[in-house]
Amino acid sequence: MTDGAVTEAARVLIAADKFKGSLTAVQVAERVTAGLRSAVPGVEVETLPVADGGDGTVAAAVAAGFERREVRVTGPLGEPVTAAYALRGETAVVEMAEASGLQLLPKGVFAALTATTYGSGELLKAALDAGATTIVFGVGGSATTDGGAGMLAALGAEFLTADGRPVGPGGGALAELASADLSGVDPRFASVDFVLASDVDNPLTGPKGAPAVYGPQKGASPEDVATLDAALAHYARVLEKAIGPKATELAASPGAGGAGGIGYGALLLGASFRPGIELMLEVLGFAPALERATLVITGEGSLDEQTLHGKAPAGVAAAARAAGKPVVAVCGRLALTEEALRAAGIERAYPLTSVEPDTAKCIANAGPLLEQVAANIAADRL
Repeated sequence: MTDGAVTEAARVLIAADKFKGSLTAVQVAERVTAGLRSAVPGVEVETLPVADGGDGTVAAAVAAGFERREVRVTGPLGEPVTAAYALRGETAVVEMAEASGLQLLPKGVFAALTATTYGSGELLKAALDAGATTIVFGVGGSATTDGGAGMLAALGAEFLTADGRPVGPGGGALAELASADLSGVDPRFASVDFVLASDVDNPLTGPKGAPAVYGPQKGASPEDVATLDAALAHYARVLEKAIGPKATELAASPGAGGAGGIGYGALLLGASFRPGIELMLEVLGFAPALERATLVITGEGSLDEQTLHGKAPAGVAAAARAAGKPVVAVCGRLALTEEALRAAGIERAYPLTSVEPDTAKCIANAGPLLEQVAANIAADRL
């Protein structure tokens, strides 16, 4: 309808991810709600901010009713940082980016060879100490490429050089690894339901591995990428001597390359791997919210080819299509054809650039522009 009247029993579910660099997923939901209601004051709206396991995952869990817990941990450069995880009952949502994320580095500073995941291990330990028996471990947005060695060390593993010293922080130092001992790892992992939630299925090393694919965005030069790839391959070989062929099998498994290889560390701890958005929709209670909806609005900052490969809007759209619910999307930038959108289950996308063609202005004024876009959705759909 285009006259602004609300269709009978219309109920909109806003299940969008963040607009990276502009708006959090919670802010996206608030702005879309405001825009819809500016056009159709009586419309019923339910918001369920979503995330795919990367940065923003804890915030999405807190918005869905989890309790936010803060703890001081070791940051990617070795300095103390305050990181949060989310807890509801005995289920914890832990986001590695909170402790070891790229956003924790000073602007323009990278540490491709030396950034550590030690703090992520401390964050997991805090969740265990809080009584969690199910841990959803969201990985993505990392500053690190250490194969999860730092995380494992924080949990009791021992990684030594030939002269018996602990190896230094970061993936580069793993070239000096001579022996590994996982026998001291926190025994509670044996009885915890530990799930690795990731939107990538890369192996640890090789042309599609963590250093080659994701190293450059963490400041790794071509030489650094080669160094890290060789160091992580060596790390897996040393681990094979310690725990047997499982170490090599896991290095080649989908998800091992997630977040600079911390996925590999999680798999070594016994984690099962699941696509991040699929798992997060379960944890956040998406199915009952979807059942109540007559229209779903999803989205993220850039709708592009990457969106179709496990990102939040694709997961939301797939679930909604399976339930027979129509889906539209909001975004800052649209780089998908109408055919690609429809194939993903999205009837139409509403980019901010349809209101303001200047990309820089879109980023700077994302909130008000998103309200305008949402008002357009209301005019078209409600």
